[in-house]
Amino acid sequence: MKVCTDACILGAWFASKTPSYSGILDIGGGTGLLMLMLAQQHKGEITGIELDLDAFRQMKENIEKSPWRQSIKAFPGDVRSFSFPRKFDFIISNPPFYENDLPAASAAANLARHSKELTLTDLLAAIDANLSPQGSFGVLLPHHRAAWFEELAKTAYGFKPKEKLLVRQSPRHDFFRSILYFSRHRDNFIPVTELAIQNNDGVYTEDFVELMKDYYLYL
Repeated sequence: MKVCTDACILGAWFASKTPSYSGILDIGGGTGLLMLMLAQQHKGEITGIELDLDAFRQMKENIEKSPWRQSIKAFPGDVRSFSFPRKFDFIISNPPFYENDLPAASAAANLARHSKELTLTDLLAAIDANLSPQGSFGVLLPHHRAAWFEELAKTAYGFKPKEKLLVRQSPRHDFFRSILYFSRHRDNFIPVTELAIQNNDGVYTEDFVELMKDYYLYL
């Protein structure tokens, strides 16, 4: 659960896309992967919150060993009840997956991958409560949950999509992840980009290499 390819894609895509916000929040920061990727591109302060204490300890250790420790703050706790001292310009989340899907074998994996502790409805409420009026947010979801989440974001909180990235393992595979970028303001044009991680021969695609070259040691 510490590092997975789709989470790396999420971090790299938003690190290259978002402007230099003065304040960024990572909900469910895990071991700090997304914060450390964003910190390499942004000058502003980055805050993370994580419910699982083992993951939080690993997050703190990773941040302290990084060159960006002065710009990253990490808190243990539940975002649903945590009171931050400010609103954030950008919120990112790789939320618990698979409501109504098969549970994982371990309790830790269930907490990380499933939405028993933080549902997608809870996540949207937390984003709405902590996002500045001009702010935006990005999430990584199973592709089959993306349309439902987009509709809930729009009807419950008035969030509008800005851009989408649809991810598949190779050109012969179906999409398995959607990365969604939202704001409170409607855009006339909503770009939809497709990304294949590997080509049909199992080699990383040029698009994947271009996206990840600043973060992966070996490509």
